[in-house]
Amino acid sequence: MKVQQILELIEKQCPLAAAESWDNPGLLVGDPQAQVEKVYVALDATDEVIDHAIEAGADLLLTHHPLIFGKISRVRADDFLGRRIMKLIEHRISIVCMHTNFDVFGMADLASEKMALQKTSPLEVTGEDAEGRAVGIGAVGELKEELSLTEVADHVKEAFDLEQVKVFGDPFARIKRAAVSPGSGKSMIEQAAAQDVQVLITGDIDHHSGIDAVAQGVNIIDAGHYGMEHIFIPFMVKYLKEKADGLSVCAEPFKEPFYYI
Repeated sequence: MKVQQILELIEKQCPLAAAESWDNPGLLVGDPQAQVEKVYVALDATDEVIDHAIEAGADLLLTHHPLIFGKISRVRADDFLGRRIMKLIEHRISIVCMHTNFDVFGMADLASEKMALQKTSPLEVTGEDAEGRAVGIGAVGELKEELSLTEVADHVKEAFDLEQVKVFGDPFARIKRAAVSPGSGKSMIEQAAAQDVQVLITGDIDHHSGIDAVAQGVNIIDAGHYGMEHIFIPFMVKYLKEKADGLSVCAEPFKEPFYYI
């Protein structure tokens, strides 16, 4: 397959037009007409991931987070971003990123399924799908049964294969209405409060945002940015294997980008 054909497959799953205006998804480095026999899927294009893609013999690196966000005025080997771009070009590896377009058409549904949420709707509506249904960032729904906040936290750990999560709120609070927003969910607290959400399951919640959310009636379970979004990797591996006949697809192993001492 060519890079362009893979882009077309991605467009069917999550159109680039669905991405936020500040975002930068799509083909960021490479030739649309380059041949691709093997794809390496990861969350971030770190130095380690790029080395793994090279070792795997990949022709294309597919990530959730864009390698390039802002304007680039120079590409130099003594800069971490320039180093990564140069290494990709040197080894003829294209890189395609699926960020907020995947958040809208993929991530929220995946996270909702992990949590077995029912009667779901977007946490923040950003547009409509081809059938005219509202789509957006995150999802709001109901748990199958009412649980304590501690029990919901245990459910999150099991659902996303995590050893620990950070919780703001009364551990004995009764929870039925929940919201999921994989990634950085600080900006989603107001939307959660406006929709009478009892717990927001997300990542990257700082001290003040957490305690202020609880003051607004929204308990917080911070499962980490990587902790929730790593579900992108197995989903896209399966999607490409099903849709791209003959294409070899491999994935970066699960590994949190930090550790506690």
